[in-house]
Amino acid sequence: MEDTYQVIVVGAGFAGLSAARELGRKGVRVLLIDSNNYHQFQPLLYQVATSQIGVSAVTRPIRSVFRRLKSVRVMTAKVAAVDVANHTVTTADGDTLRAQILVLAVGAVPNFFNTPGAEEHALPLYSITDATMLGTSLTRLLDEADREPDVPVEVVVVGGGPTGVETAGAMAENIKFVVTKYFSPELAARCRVHLVDMVPSVLNMFSSKSQEYTRRRLLAIGVQLHMGVGVTDVRADGVTLADGTDIPSRMVVWAGGLKGGDLLAGSGLTQGKGGRIDVRPDLTDPGADGVYVLGDAANITDATGAKLPQLGSVAQQAGKWAARNIYADLTGGTRQPFKYVDKGYMAMIGRGAAVAEIGRRRLQLQGPLAFISWLAVHLALLSGTQQKVRALFSWLNGYVLHSPAQVVVGGTERRAIGQ
Repeated sequence: MEDTYQVIVVGAGFAGLSAARELGRKGVRVLLIDSNNYHQFQPLLYQVATSQIGVSAVTRPIRSVFRRLKSVRVMTAKVAAVDVANHTVTTADGDTLRAQILVLAVGAVPNFFNTPGAEEHALPLYSITDATMLGTSLTRLLDEADREPDVPVEVVVVGGGPTGVETAGAMAENIKFVVTKYFSPELAARCRVHLVDMVPSVLNMFSSKSQEYTRRRLLAIGVQLHMGVGVTDVRADGVTLADGTDIPSRMVVWAGGLKGGDLLAGSGLTQGKGGRIDVRPDLTDPGADGVYVLGDAANITDATGAKLPQLGSVAQQAGKWAARNIYADLTGGTRQPFKYVDKGYMAMIGRGAAVAEIGRRRLQLQGPLAFISWLAVHLALLSGTQQKVRALFSWLNGYVLHSPAQVVVGGTERRAIGQ
């Protein structure tokens, strides 16, 4: 079977969703394909994993986003292959779909950097499946430790970027408030969180002032820092660091970076750093006419030629910009080079603490004011009114009443349900 569309968008992350929505508003016939029937808000996945919010707060059915945009068709299917020369997409079911213009916003996969044992034993945190798996594993680990009074509970988080810092901070906060309250102070005293990165400082993209505040805050809530030293081995019972340090642990969280996935590798496009595609300033692939690559699948540059970070704000803006260029392609207009509006960076470090560097001039905030700003910005960015209400309720319940969402583990299945 072969269908033809004006535009096919593969991937319903920030970039793909933004591109399809913008094109739909212009009446362009779009097919949006994703292996899941929901859009996930990745910046808050660590909060799902640490039971701060439920799954329903960070996921939204894709069809509900486009219910009023009749020119956009949503298909839930796994894409097995893309042919960039002929602008075709083949699903795992064998269907072939053709478009005038192809948009690849296929995301990325965890990059374990060939670290022995990491892919087998570490838990990544890039999808809602990863987050629920991590939440389940952490709850099971605590349940087991509660029956073993002499066994320490060591959790290792690899990666000192925003995801690693936020995850380590949230876990340390859980030990202080949740484990103490719902298990026992004795168990909380046996729990430790380690943060490891081969880079000498946390939050490498932030200013030295923000890095120092983050370092002090993490230490204050009990996170043990191992900075400037890489992980050389991951085992089922712990990790080994490059300086010879051995950390016994039954849980390793991998927040060490991303790379392009197998779909890009088999697409025929030339891959650059991190397995991603180096796109032109107008967001098209330099070697394939009529093919746009966006989001975590692309290396996107600013007006100076510097690579932009893999952030949701970059992906969202690139999706909208690509839609304008695609509309110009379809109507005889002229593409324009992408102009990114730098909104800065944010990272939460625990209850009442965060760092924020806002705008191109990097207005720096630390502490409670940055924490409130973080909450406000992420609440505004969530897709859907129901999702915003659920997140707000969870934050009030967790940060004010110290009663977080609970993770329920059913039987022997490795599944988690945020309530």
